[in-house]
Amino acid sequence: MMDQIIKLDTELFLFLNGKHNTFLDPIMYWASDKLFWVPFYLIIFLIILKAYKKRAVLIYFFIGILITLSDQISSSFFKPLTKRLRPSHEPAIADLVHLSEAGPGGMYGFVSGHATNSIALFIFLTLILSKKFNWLKYTLCFWALLVSYSRIYVGVHYPGDVVGGILLGAVVGYAVGKLYLQTNLYTRTSYFKLWVN
Repeated sequence: MMDQIIKLDTELFLFLNGKHNTFLDPIMYWASDKLFWVPFYLIIFLIILKAYKKRAVLIYFFIGILITLSDQISSSFFKPLTKRLRPSHEPAIADLVHLSEAGPGGMYGFVSGHATNSIALFIFLTLILSKKFNWLKYTLCFWALLVSYSRIYVGVHYPGDVVGGILLGAVVGYAVGKLYLQTNLYTRTSYFKLWVN
């Protein structure tokens, strides 16, 4: 059963990775580049600061927890545990993989850290932000899915790696979001409210 799933995952990867062109190549390259999104993160930082003022510090603190958890669980737990080679390092298909200028990436690929981190942030902010920020939630959804898919396009992750990252990110984002909401409720009903309000 597992062999069949891996076979299907490999076939789907080769199909999707093979659908590259000169228009999408640079877009997907930059979508996969973490530093490219720094201005985007800064805009989110400023939006939260303007809307939540002092309480934004608490949100930033939880985002720090969120990213630390999602990154460490995906990269320091799942990758060494499963030791699934990235398609770019798999001898049987390495010659068939279309890579971007960024290269083949690290040795192991399950789960995708990019997918985990981006989906975790999307789910977390979707939970905690008010309805007036629905436009930002839709933007974050598009961003997270673009980043996730780009990892297949640039040849460093199987679809299964990305789906695994999406599921893990959703769990982490939901858990940390719920923890934030409980903490936020507590600070509003305790002596901490003198500082955060």
